[in-house]
Amino acid sequence: MKGRAVYFVAPERIDVRDRDVPTPGPDEVRVRTQTSAVSSGTERLVYRGEAPTDLPADESIAALEGDLSFPLRYGYAAVGTVEAVGDDVSSSLLGRRVFSFNPHESHFLASPGELIQIPDDVSDEQAALLPTMETALNFVMDGRPLIGEHVVVFGQGVVGLVTTALLSQFPLGSLTAVDCIPERRELALRLGADAVSHPSSLDAPADGADLTFELSGDPSALDDALAVTRYDGRVIVGSWYGTKSATLDLGGRFHRSRIRVESSQVSTIDPELRGRWDTERRFSLAWTHLRDHSFDSLITHRIDVEDAARAYRLLEDDPDDAVQILFTYADG
Repeated sequence: MKGRAVYFVAPERIDVRDRDVPTPGPDEVRVRTQTSAVSSGTERLVYRGEAPTDLPADESIAALEGDLSFPLRYGYAAVGTVEAVGDDVSSSLLGRRVFSFNPHESHFLASPGELIQIPDDVSDEQAALLPTMETALNFVMDGRPLIGEHVVVFGQGVVGLVTTALLSQFPLGSLTAVDCIPERRELALRLGADAVSHPSSLDAPADGADLTFELSGDPSALDDALAVTRYDGRVIVGSWYGTKSATLDLGGRFHRSRIRVESSQVSTIDPELRGRWDTERRFSLAWTHLRDHSFDSLITHRIDVEDAARAYRLLEDDPDDAVQILFTYADG
């Protein structure tokens, strides 16, 4: 039996190839994929050939072996059903719906410990957004917004939008979402932003932002984020720029501003929080927020994996229309 897998083979070139459906080893299970979510930020860097090849693909995800040089399989948001188990694995796992940080492919092997069981009251499509929600939670936990603070979020892709939705639950002084695309600004308002703006016309809070998130993926936005942040404010950089460099104006106001700039990436938890928080607790919170919020409006395209190349062209050519793309699997 043959399965299908997505390969990034060169800049802006995708192949969908046959792969033998594997037989699980004694300590493994085989999962049949139902849907997988495309990460519009990270996967666009890989698609363009702008991901640094001197770094491991992801040291925290066993399924992402090697580095980010072509050709490679990538992706980390697969939802499926356990359809076969090895001799030393309990048959009670058969038929379970599971999430896995696994590349885009129709069938894959994993150890039971690498899988996350999906709660019964969470749909497959909601479950595919688990990494997005976990990432947004990590940004907010690193930002630590305080009551009455003015917060600005640059970038309203799917991660920025979910971050905006989480921040809207805090008793902030104001919450402003910034994006170039009108449709995404409208989504941000629906998810709880008090105000939205194009970057070129941003009217910052009167005394500046206390807390600014840079989630756009555009290195030039980091300078804008610094410019709107007030004395002793914080800037959380969640964007991954890949091989693109950020040129910053640090010679003027910044020198005396005491602004703190912090990177935030979901594979680790702030050392100050690790005594009370681990990934399991963060996952539990992510499931809660996926249940309690409706993010259906963020899923703009459902594309058969056979047509995977179209998904990445959409992200490049029609970002006004494409927010969250899900792959579907005809044999899933």
